[in-house]
Amino acid sequence: MMSAPILPLAELTDLVNDVRAAGSRIILANGCFDLIHVGHIRYLAGAKALGGFLVVGINSDSQVRTLKGEGRPFISENERAEIIASLRMVDAVTIFDETTVENLIRTLRPDFHAKGTDYTTETVPEREIVRSVGGEVAIVGDPKDHSSTDLIGIVIKPRS
Repeated sequence: MMSAPILPLAELTDLVNDVRAAGSRIILANGCFDLIHVGHIRYLAGAKALGGFLVVGINSDSQVRTLKGEGRPFISENERAEIIASLRMVDAVTIFDETTVENLIRTLRPDFHAKGTDYTTETVPEREIVRSVGGEVAIVGDPKDHSSTDLIGIVIKPRS
């Protein structure tokens, strides 16, 4: 099975420009993807269902630590990227080290920025940047009742 390429932003930008020139729409999804669960799969499947070339931005290890706390991520950025790249609905992957996905949006100019159902189109922090590059925000996936943090809490009981 062939995996999607995992590319630095400069190479990804060239690929996205080629794909767009060939007539495809660009979809951007992003997340930490630490401990993959069914919610991640449904989110990415929903993003791909928008129709087009699906790029997934993965938060770097340092950003996951900032967002989720010490001891995270459980899986390194390169391994998380490899796992996501192996999913058939994913067309390309990049790892980003910024606190937000805004630079990816400005650079890649996606037609759709796919976010999970824990957002609405009006609560997506990047919505104005997406609109400014000619894209639209799309809410995809199933109801947000899955999370790596919750799974970890079930498996690893805190010490008292």
